[in-house]
Amino acid sequence: MKIKRILVSQPKPTTEKSPYFDMSERYNVKIDFRQFLKVEPISAKDFRTQKITILDYTAIIFNARHGVDHFFRLCEEMRITIPETMKYFCVTETVAVYLQRYIHFRKRKVFYGATGKLTELVTIMNKHPEEKYLFVTSDVQNEETLSVLEKAKINLSKAVMYKTVSNDFEPGEEFNYDMLLFFSPVGVKSLLKNFPDFVQGDIQIGCFGATPAQAIRDAGLRLDLEAPTPTAPSMTMALDQFLKEQTKKSKK
Repeated sequence: MKIKRILVSQPKPTTEKSPYFDMSERYNVKIDFRQFLKVEPISAKDFRTQKITILDYTAIIFNARHGVDHFFRLCEEMRITIPETMKYFCVTETVAVYLQRYIHFRKRKVFYGATGKLTELVTIMNKHPEEKYLFVTSDVQNEETLSVLEKAKINLSKAVMYKTVSNDFEPGEEFNYDMLLFFSPVGVKSLLKNFPDFVQGDIQIGCFGATPAQAIRDAGLRLDLEAPTPTAPSMTMALDQFLKEQTKKSKK
């Protein structure tokens, strides 16, 4: 079966240099971007029930831009002034640069790994053992991320500052794809919520991460592409390898 249409359950890349666009041309496939999830704010009232005092911490961990937005939103709602001495540890450079919307970017207080891997960030954090870390997260937490942080025995607390919920499809909204790519177990649940009679058939399903992979298998679906792998540390690299192999098969 030749793959002609792929749905990537993430926001559309903001730059034309994205590998997805290159693959679209190279393999003559249409790639759509449509999130199965959406983020909703947690009120200051609900946040206070967690009994977390933000100023008790000396460093904040961000693994997504959503976390940055909701951290500063809650601080503003609760009239908390973040001191200049606060340090920020970001999983990727993209998240670190995004911080410039809210703070003056200074190397001595913003840290991130070069590869975007959490293990690299943990190595950096271990060089700052005196810090008391606050990990900003969604109500739906990435178990892999938590496992890495816990194994590193970093002094941290979790702060749920936003909710991840299903982004429902509108009645009549088109859903006609040869391949679906997931990045979260919530995305898999959203698929089944929107399409309770979903039958996979020839539809290829891929994912990034162990938790969405398990969610796909638990749902009784077939997993055709799983990343990361030693030869494909990113979803785009894994997809490129997959499409290349599919192209070879179609020519036989």
